[in-house]
This record gives sequence, structure tokens and C-alpha cells, in this order.
Amino acid sequence: MISTIYIEEEIAEHPRSRAILERFPDAEIIACERYGEIFNRKSQNFRLQKKKPALILAKKHKGLVLSTPKQYGIGAEHNYYFSHMLNCLYDCRYCFLQGMFQSAHYVLFVNYEDFIDEMQSVLNQHNNDPVHFFSGYDCDSLALEPVTHFTTTFLPFFEKNPQSLLELRTKSTQTRSLLKREPIKNCVIAFSFTPDKIATALEHKAPPVEKRLQAIIDLQNAGWTIGLRFDPLIYTRDYIEEYSTLFNTLFSKLNPDLVHSVSLGGFRLPKDYYRKLEKLYPDEKLFSSPLIEENNSIGYPADIRNDMLTFCKNIILQHVPLEKFYPCHETI
Repeated sequence: MISTIYIEEEIAEHPRSRAILERFPDAEIIACERYGEIFNRKSQNFRLQKKKPALILAKKHKGLVLSTPKQYGIGAEHNYYFSHMLNCLYDCRYCFLQGMFQSAHYVLFVNYEDFIDEMQSVLNQHNNDPVHFFSGYDCDSLALEPVTHFTTTFLPFFEKNPQSLLELRTKSTQTRSLLKREPIKNCVIAFSFTPDKIATALEHKAPPVEKRLQAIIDLQNAGWTIGLRFDPLIYTRDYIEEYSTLFNTLFSKLNPDLVHSVSLGGFRLPKDYYRKLEKLYPDEKLFSSPLIEENNSIGYPADIRNDMLTFCKNIILQHVPLEKFYPCHETI
């Protein structure tokens, strides 16, 4: 899967780096001083790199834990996000990462302990108040779990700090490490969904909807709490039928008591990111949808956006109580 690995000289002998290199004995290893030398170079061909991304092992020096936007959250007053990785295995056409990053290579920050120390500092700032931490903003939280062992390292910290909560945002079925251990109440495995037709057309390389659903069922059977994330909502002429089928399929098979939260939000991208995606995929039907520019962002017109949000909200609230529903309130 990975044939080239760049590694920062500073963490070349880190135990986590050594373990990953042992997993890929045939990979070409290239030393570098800082990951940005590779990742942030201009005039890189994102689409070409996406066909065969390299892995970059690096150390995160600053900005390990950051405050989320004010409207982002699932029930706590204090919300933070962190990224142990940059970029994603999957190739979703609507993903903002393709507009944000110069490179399609994966960056893995191996200094997990520094992230955990920063989280502890954040918890100390808020005394015993609930604090939520979100993983999966700049990557898929679980897609490379067999390589990164991310949850193996981070979950014990949350187990010891019950006033905190960890959200793992994912489309992945790489849940073996979770199923091997006892579940903890303050971890939400939050799966992202679009209807099957849309997922097939736009979510390349990601597991199909039915496999994600089976992963959720397995997790719930093991006692894990899950989240459902319908964000972004993607408009089609048949969206009412498509989203109705998706919601009915999911909610008919899930244990509602182990659904922590449900969120949804409309498709929107910063204008600069959108322009880059247009150039990457000039023939993509998604970008010929009825989109408008407003407040330096691109998204659906208010009437389409509000109709979709209202329709989906009404169905969701037939299955989950209002206190578990968290719509995104960004306006474009």
C-alpha cells in the first residue's frame, strides 16, 4: 500500500517511527529535516499523488490542540480538535482537504504523547467542566488504524479522564482495535454518511454504506456509543427519496440507546478551496449543481439548503430525541 516513506530526522529513532518502518520493510525511506519540505511544496500534482501517496512521519511542534469554531459541538461548552494525521485514504470529491493542502501524501505525527500532554493542560484549564475533543477534521480517525495504533494510545487517557469526551470521525470499517478492548462511555465513534447513490458516485475508495452500517452494528453490539454525521448534505433531484431510504435503513437497524448524537449540515466550501476542486475535477457533476457564492464561501442557495435541512431534520427527529440532534448552523 505504501511504497515511499519520508521521515523527519528528529523522530527517525522514535519507537513509533521504528515500528511503522518495520511494517513496510520494502518501502523506500527518504530522510528530511521538516515535513513541510515535502508536503507544502508548490506546484504539486494532487491527483497524480493521490494514485500512490507517500507516508510522511513527522513531529508536531505547535498547534497540537485547537479550539473549534463556536458553532461546532455535540453538547459541551468547551470544544477542541486535534489532528494526529493530515490527509485521508479516501477520495471523496467534496472533501475540503483537497482544497486546503498542496499535497495528497499522508502526514502522521508520531509524538502522540505531546498531544496527550496538551489535552491534559486543556482539561486543567477547565477544572472539572466537560471538555470535548474531536479527531477526524484533517483526516479519517480510523482508516489507517492498523498502521498508526492511534486509538490504542489515546483511549487510555480518556478512560482516566471521564469529564472529557473523544469523538472519532470516520467512514472506516477499521474497528478491530476497538472491538478488542472494553468500550468506554466517553468515546463516540461518529460515522459519516451520504445516501448510497451519492456515496458510490462521490466517496471513492471509502467503504460502501452497508459496510459502514455493519461496522456500527458490531460496535453497538460490543457496547460502544456511536454518532451519525450527515454532513455535507448533497443535493440531487431525488434527494427526498435518497435520504429517506438512508435514514430508514440506518434507524431501523441501530440501537437508539447507543446513539450519542446526530448532526447534519449543508454542503459548503471556502471559495478558494472550491476553485481548486473545480480545477482538479472539471467534469465533476457535483460542481455543476445549483451553487452560489456568499460570504466568501460556496454552497447551495438558501431555499435548497433550508429545504434539505428541514426535510432531514423532520425525519431524524422521528428517531432520536431533540437533545441528541445537533445541526450545523454555518451560513454561507
